[in-house]
Amino acid sequence: MRSMRENVEVVIIGAGPAGLTLANLLQRAGIGCVVLERQSRSYVEQRQRAGVLEHDGARVFEEWGLGESVLAGTSSDGRLEIRLDGRPRFFDVAALTDGRAGRVVPQQVLVQRLIATFLEGGGDLRFDAAEVTPHGLDGPTPAVTYTDADGGRHEIACAYVAGCDGFHGVSRASIPEGALTTYTYDHGVAWLTVLADALPPRHALFGIHPAGFAAQFARGPRASRFYLECGTADSLDEWGDERIWEQLRLRLGDPDLPTGPITEKLFVEMRCFVADPMSYGRLFLVGDAAHIITPMGGKGMNLAIADANVLARSLRAALREGDEGPLAAYSETCLKRVWDHQEFSRWMHEMMHEAGNATLAGPFRRQLARARLERLFASDAAARAFADLMA
Repeated sequence: MRSMRENVEVVIIGAGPAGLTLANLLQRAGIGCVVLERQSRSYVEQRQRAGVLEHDGARVFEEWGLGESVLAGTSSDGRLEIRLDGRPRFFDVAALTDGRAGRVVPQQVLVQRLIATFLEGGGDLRFDAAEVTPHGLDGPTPAVTYTDADGGRHEIACAYVAGCDGFHGVSRASIPEGALTTYTYDHGVAWLTVLADALPPRHALFGIHPAGFAAQFARGPRASRFYLECGTADSLDEWGDERIWEQLRLRLGDPDLPTGPITEKLFVEMRCFVADPMSYGRLFLVGDAAHIITPMGGKGMNLAIADANVLARSLRAALREGDEGPLAAYSETCLKRVWDHQEFSRWMHEMMHEAGNATLAGPFRRQLARARLERLFASDAAARAFADLMA
């Protein structure tokens, strides 16, 4: 079996939004990197997850000169619709944040554009990389080995490794036991997420109803992503198409809700995870490899992009300016944002779920959640604080 030895400044493990964002930013900074991805290109480009890029996330690409290639043609929508027992209320995030609106950017579109931009710039992106293994992370010269699709073994020596391979990836698993403190939380509910070829709503839509929480978001001009609160022990067999559309019409308060072929059904675990620190030796964790957050508030992909921005700037300082201070502060810098967004997501989760479902936390907490919701429409200060965190 042939073996190849190479050398590069940074090895990036994982080609999701975190890894691809970091790769493009390092390319812009003139830092050599190789991206290793265990899945095929077609799988990565079609994987549908997040769909909202917040204002600060969009600004990262603009500040690095990637706005035109990554964000061109994406729509900006600063309004939310919240239906309480079928009664619509509109919340204008852009108006409350001086125009800091988010953008509707389906993850697969963002990933496709990041791949194309990186490759057009001469980037080294290797799909179907199996048995990826980091070595020597606590020493001065780490390396990453992997097997390519033809069975060839590769070893890449590097200065730093970026673990962007998600919660179940090899990066965090390579850190010795006891080197990290991990925090976990389970919200005690689950979501069924449904992708359908159905006309999307004009604005992001949240439904609060005694039957449970529901939501609908655009995933393209003729596609929608739906979410339905469900039991943690539910199975897909219990959620046939007819029941899904019935519950969506009920919870969203729309008997004429446009329907269409359902192309995907998945359960979403409403759990949270944070690893502290987000680094070990010369390994730096980025995005879901370091933290998991519920979809409530749309912060997952945005946190990954924020991490990549901090790490890219820190690596540029270390490799081009000889200043390792920003790298030493990487974890602390990122975790401030991570915990801020975890708190916001939990706050929003309680409000959206408990305001509708009285059996979830009891009638007293239901009234508290409704008061919290009403405050957003009665208090300008409360509305601006909520909008600021959404943006």
